[in-house]
Amino acid sequence: MTTLRPAVPRAAPAAGEAPEASSRPAYQKYAVDVGPSAIDGQGAFAAQNVPALKKIGEIRGESISVAQARIRATRSERIMIVELSDKKAIDFSKSADPMRYTNHSCQPNARLCIRQGRVEFYALRAIAAGQEITVDYGETHHEGRLRCQCGALGCRGAL
Repeated sequence: MTTLRPAVPRAAPAAGEAPEASSRPAYQKYAVDVGPSAIDGQGAFAAQNVPALKKIGEIRGESISVAQARIRATRSERIMIVELSDKKAIDFSKSADPMRYTNHSCQPNARLCIRQGRVEFYALRAIAAGQEITVDYGETHHEGRLRCQCGALGCRGAL
């Protein structure tokens, strides 16, 4: 399912600079808005066109142990945790980064990549301004008990 929202008009970029780059953290390469999602709750939406294979941005949060992460995952309906290794995880539940609202899709337009302890997002294909940014969550703590709501053709049905 492709969800589009009207893009918010942005000021023209300065030479060699993406629109509004100075109003967001340096690790957020493209402008992303948060809004209601047809998939689930809130979603992350491209506020400008994102070319294929480009880094969209990152999410940052609280560094915790995997043991703590697994305990927190049992206490919350909405899990915003990524395990970086067998010992380290990051909890994004208090993060202000818009990418924390990235929803799952069985046919995503972006991928989540763990690089040097950072959780980064890259466009798999061009993403138009207003389109919801989605990733395939892969293995989750839901262990197949959460119904997938992505609506994509060939949806596997559960997370």
